[in-house]
Amino acid sequence: MIVRIATEGQYELAEGDLPALHELDRAAVAACEAGDEDRFRNVFARLLELVRTLGRPLPDEELASSDLILPPPDVTLAEATREFTGEGLIPG
Repeated sequence: MIVRIATEGQYELAEGDLPALHELDRAAVAACEAGDEDRFRNVFARLLELVRTLGRPLPDEELASSDLILPPPDVTLAEATREFTGEGLIPG
């Protein structure tokens, strides 16, 4: 799976990393729905860290279609609430 972090770049994640990604995505949705900014910040930071540490950074010259685009690290709770809804950024 190719994941883009807006303002940073793309990372390739292995299939085995997807359950953890899904779990954090659902936790981000729950934090947004509750309007809990502190919890959202914590969960979103963990989600970004997972992508950065487990993902293989793709070189800028390697153009690949992103399967998932995450908001930038400085996303506000209001902005995130518009994106992290329902099933989250990663349906399924």
